[in-house]
Amino acid sequence: MKDKIIAIPLENGMLCSHFGHCQAFSIVKVKDGKITESNEVIPPEHIPGLYPRWVARFGVSDVIAGGMGQQAIELFKQQGINVFVGAPVKSPENLIEDFLNDSLQLTANYCNH
Repeated sequence: MKDKIIAIPLENGMLCSHFGHCQAFSIVKVKDGKITESNEVIPPEHIPGLYPRWVARFGVSDVIAGGMGQQAIELFKQQGINVFVGAPVKSPENLIEDFLNDSLQLTANYCNH
């Protein structure tokens, strides 16, 4: 597996189901299928369209999110970042583990504004 840097929006240490309203992001580095580093970063004040560009500065390859607007998804794609929406509310470690094991359960994207 290629090395990855995965961003997960957080609320109280768990996946935030509404991407634009998160308190922090977990930025997780994965090498050879193992987590090598994990940092929590506080985003700037939310302005529509800002988070995809801000997250891209960390070298992120993938974003695991709950709900996310179509504009944000498009902005991530423009940055070359893969977006996985509809993830369950779990800890970043559990989400990364599921992602690496191809067992991440994605449901509908509930954010459609």
